[in-house]
Formats: sequence, structure tokens, C-alpha cells
Amino acid sequence: MASLLTAVGLTQAPLSTPIPNYGPGFLIFHFVFAYGLLSSRTLKQCYGIDHQESPRQDLNKYGETAVRDGKITQKQLEMLQRNEAAHANSVENYTLFVAGITLATYAGVPRTTINAACLTYTVARILYAVNYITVERRRPAMWRAVFWWVGNLSCLTLLWKAGQALSS
Repeated sequence: MASLLTAVGLTQAPLSTPIPNYGPGFLIFHFVFAYGLLSSRTLKQCYGIDHQESPRQDLNKYGETAVRDGKITQKQLEMLQRNEAAHANSVENYTLFVAGITLATYAGVPRTTINAACLTYTVARILYAVNYITVERRRPAMWRAVFWWVGNLSCLTLLWKAGQALSS
């Protein structure tokens, strides 16, 4: 089995060692990350403000009331709102990631390139989510845009490489 450094093309593998395509594993991780881990549902259930009959409207309908009733603080409400925004952005962004990996794999882009782009995307999206959810001040929140662009550029790179491979 190739090491991580070999899988992303930073070291050479012995000739007999095939480089795996970790794209499918990254797709599974990001599906769980976007749709499960970043969902605010668990936190809302812990705070006792989850409403199954209208879960997407929990914070809009009941957030201020929960603060007034002392169930949560204003800071917790704001964190939950940022959590929901990070969740929505990750779900929206997942499509670009799927397209990049799928087309790059189909086009025969080198596996090391795919793996490196997937790892870059993963690190960027995790940093993006942590920054989005936890950072309350304007200046440090500006890093979120950098993380967002790094993630997207890794996907766009895969699409570009796939286009080159399909055109040759």
C-alpha cells in the first residue's frame, strides 16, 4: 500500500506499487461531513430547540424565543446560525467536488493529482467549517474566504486537468 506522501505524488513509489485512487473514499467522507457532521440538528436537539415538524425553520421561528426563555444564549444562537450556514455551503459545494473527482477519474488524470486535490479540498473544507462555526469576529472570519477558494480551486484544477486529458 502506498504511503500518503506517495499517494499525493510527493514521493516515488516502487515500480511494483500501484497508486490507489482515494477519490471514492474522499467522496464518502465529504458526504458524511456535509450532510451529517455539519448538520445543526444534533446541537439543536441537545439544546432542546429541535422541532421535527419544521426543522429547517427552528432557528428562524424559535431561536429568539429560546434565548428569551433561557434555553440558549445569544452566542449559542449565533453559533447555531453559523453552523447551519456552514452545513448549507458544504452541501452546495459537494456537487463541484463530485464532478471534479468523477470527471478526473474518467479522463484518466493521474491518481496522484486526484489524491492531492482531494486532500487539499478536505483540509480546506475542514478549516472552512471550523472557522465558520467558531469565529465570531470579522478579521479572523476573512480566512473563511481563503479556505473556500482553496477548496474550490482544487476541484476546478481537477476539471481543468480532465478537460486537458479528454482533449488530447
